[in-house]
Amino acid sequence: MAKDKNVILGVTASIAIYKACDIVLRLKDEGFSVSVVMTKEAEEFIRPIVFQGLSGNPVYRGLFDQPQSWEIEHVSLAQKADLVLVAPATANIIAKVACGISDDLLSCVISATNAPVVFCPAMNEQMYKNKITRGNIKKLKALGYKFIEPRVGRLACGKIGVGCLAEVGAIVKEVKRII
Repeated sequence: MAKDKNVILGVTASIAIYKACDIVLRLKDEGFSVSVVMTKEAEEFIRPIVFQGLSGNPVYRGLFDQPQSWEIEHVSLAQKADLVLVAPATANIIAKVACGISDDLLSCVISATNAPVVFCPAMNEQMYKNKITRGNIKKLKALGYKFIEPRVGRLACGKIGVGCLAEVGAIVKEVKRII
């Protein structure tokens, strides 16, 4: 069991966001404490209250939200993390981190943590195969960031291709292996 291990789950704006709900439940079943950090764009797909109910913890959203305590939120979240898991990870968050951009809570947490960071890409096949996205992934891997590669399946556009979020079981297994 992963008692006393903290996973920060970064959730970005992808149609695969519904699988993040299952990730929260499966990680909790394995004994992890899960705190969710949502991007503003992710809230267009699912409301924070869903993740709060599933995780049993507050959901963290904006850099300038009313703090739960008088801690600097992105630093305190980064420090309490045993692992930061970004699932689903859009091309946008991958590009931000690769370029050192920290303009939202999630990118700030990633830049402030010493914990392992694992990205689970989920995007259209053309976005995933884009030379810039591939270069950003290669750069992040060289810097020690980890990736759980997407699988082939039906994409939001209706076509079959690579870009579907990895299976939840595979994600949870990799989190357990790393921690």
